[in-house]
Amino acid sequence: MSNLILLLQEYGVLIVFAVVLVEQIGLPIPAFPILIVAGALGVDGDFSWPAVLAVSLLACLISDCFWFGAGRYYGKRILKLLCRISLSPDYCVSQTEDNFKRWGPKALIVAKFIPGFNTIAPPLAGAMGTSNATFLGFSVLGGLLWSGTGIAIGAYFHTSVDQVLGILSTMGTTALIVLIVLLLLFISFKYVERKRFHQSVEIERISIQDLQQLMAQGQEPVLVDARSATAQMMEPAVPGAVLFNGGDPLTALAAFGKDQHIVVYCSCPNDVTAAHVAKQLLAHGYHRAKPLHGGLEAWNLAFARARLEAEELSQGMPQ
Repeated sequence: MSNLILLLQEYGVLIVFAVVLVEQIGLPIPAFPILIVAGALGVDGDFSWPAVLAVSLLACLISDCFWFGAGRYYGKRILKLLCRISLSPDYCVSQTEDNFKRWGPKALIVAKFIPGFNTIAPPLAGAMGTSNATFLGFSVLGGLLWSGTGIAIGAYFHTSVDQVLGILSTMGTTALIVLIVLLLLFISFKYVERKRFHQSVEIERISIQDLQQLMAQGQEPVLVDARSATAQMMEPAVPGAVLFNGGDPLTALAAFGKDQHIVVYCSCPNDVTAAHVAKQLLAHGYHRAKPLHGGLEAWNLAFARARLEAEELSQGMPQ
């Protein structure tokens, strides 16, 4: 640990840049404590706090611009990918969409203080068509506020931080082992939390083929769009679907009988929002409510395939 502290004191700016960049990209590496330590060491003259602020801001901008470009190019697909690899529950996309709709690009100013939001907000801004200048302005403000807050906390409590560093220094490799164990425990906790979340929304799903069969039989199932209003702006809903925009699904379906087939879809990973809504409906007597496996993407693929087959059939018919 003493060698690690010496390394921080000698190459601290580069280490701060690397840790902040990795954390902002999305890996579960806590960077804020590094900024606090850097702020404390800056008071003692071991660090140049303007340099720490500059490299931290640079790392934030590199990550934000990367994800902003990915969101602009890939749209909703990059958001689904981020939630699949995230340690947070899959509601991260829908929550971010709602926050972004409420605050707009200004949400980027505080995004880095909200776990899960910091990685998803930049690609969402790109997917929503935010201009480059607007995004860059709010991204810079957000990076300055987040980095400056960490440095300021370290500077204000520098005496306490120095005492903690001194204790860690005397503990040698034991302190390093403790820190690694704490990090592994944190990752394990988030993993168990995610597994518990998935188990809470386990429910029988309906495939797109079964849905098409129901429609062919004249069953006329009710389609419910469980996506957020922002997601519906990014990608149109299925024609005729009931939209409730995160409200009360029971109110939206009050006009339908409880014996009717109800198919709930979303565009989130693993259909978790649709599964959650379907479980609500089942609990209130809608015993034929099911989430659509694959969500809106499965519907769009099936529709595109049917349209292609129809075009091929029409081209093969004699004139």
